[in-house]
Amino acid sequence: MRKTIFCLLVFCLILTGCQGKSDEPGVIARVNGQPVYLAQLEYQYDLNHEGSEDFVPSVEQVREEYRHILNDLIIQKLVMQELMERGIPVTSQDVKNAENTVREDYPDGAFEQTLIEEYINIDDWREQLRNQLGMDKFFKQVLRPEIKIDYKEAEEYYRKHLSDFYVPAGSRLLVVSGPSRDRVSHAVDSLMKGESPKIVASKLKQVRVRETWIRDGQYPTEWENEIHDLKVGEASQIMVKDRSVICLILKEKKEATLLTPSQAYPTVEKVLLDKKLDSAFNSWLTSKLKVSDIKISEHLLEKHTEKNVAKKKPSETVSE
Repeated sequence: MRKTIFCLLVFCLILTGCQGKSDEPGVIARVNGQPVYLAQLEYQYDLNHEGSEDFVPSVEQVREEYRHILNDLIIQKLVMQELMERGIPVTSQDVKNAENTVREDYPDGAFEQTLIEEYINIDDWREQLRNQLGMDKFFKQVLRPEIKIDYKEAEEYYRKHLSDFYVPAGSRLLVVSGPSRDRVSHAVDSLMKGESPKIVASKLKQVRVRETWIRDGQYPTEWENEIHDLKVGEASQIMVKDRSVICLILKEKKEATLLTPSQAYPTVEKVLLDKKLDSAFNSWLTSKLKVSDIKISEHLLEKHTEKNVAKKKPSETVSE
């Protein structure tokens, strides 16, 4: 979807990009009169490159990425304006509720400390959160109610993509690993008695318990013999490799099978829904761009775009 949208916006830029002096410091675009600020671009750019301090991009690379980020910001602005026109804007309470949900994953004070350590301004973070909520609301409350999926469409998709619904044979395993036989053995005993992997791992220091699904024929060589004769609920012998002690517990074993149409329907529905949502969004955006007044700083336009703009009637000035 992004490629299509970006092409649409390039067309929009050719029509509405402008040159000249700025009318307000820090404004790099206007969407139906509403400003988009350079600070928003810089914030998103910094987020995209968090942890890549050693990377030194060229001026053109930065300019290109700024154009893509601006693309997203303009789309978000159009979406927020549409929600406002429909009387279903993202409210301050919506943002507060979403923020509280995020904060629940952090101990007291840790959320603010994390933002400080990552040099993230809380107001910029909240603005991004508001935009994300806006996009979610637009898809769920504006586009989704208009989309219908006929059962015949689902059946046709299922028939044409049968290979996508073939589930190969394999096993679901608990992999218990630790620094010593005693600890791993203790963990396995607890798991076999019904304790949850999370509780077992919390009780026993340096012991890890993870669940994995492995297709037949893709087991590590050293696991093959141990798994081959295991029955569901049984544990393998303890194995030692590279100073790590491992034991496997077989939780489930499945033969190869083809999902029935009813079993595959949730997946088919999601695929068809995603395609129709993309199409509906692109259609909405195409129409919106035709009636929107979008002006963008010349420094973010392609050179050929600037030439095309110069041939057209000059438009109102926008800041650089």
